[in-house]
Amino acid sequence: MDPFLEPGVLVRHPGQLDWGIGQVQSVDGWRVTVNFEEAGKQTIDARSVALVWVSDNPRDQR
Repeated sequence: MDPFLEPGVLVRHPGQLDWGIGQVQSVDGWRVTVNFEEAGKQTIDARSVALVWVSDNPRDQR
């Protein structure tokens, strides 16, 4: 698992760029819950999707 995945971190889903930026809500083993701008809350299996880090700061929306 990627060590950057922790609550509050901003990420993108590499296969769903139209979902926009998401903020990690929780990490439970390989299950990562992310609240995306355009897709709402999604549960991602981090074993099959490598989320792309955007920022550590939720105020820094790039």
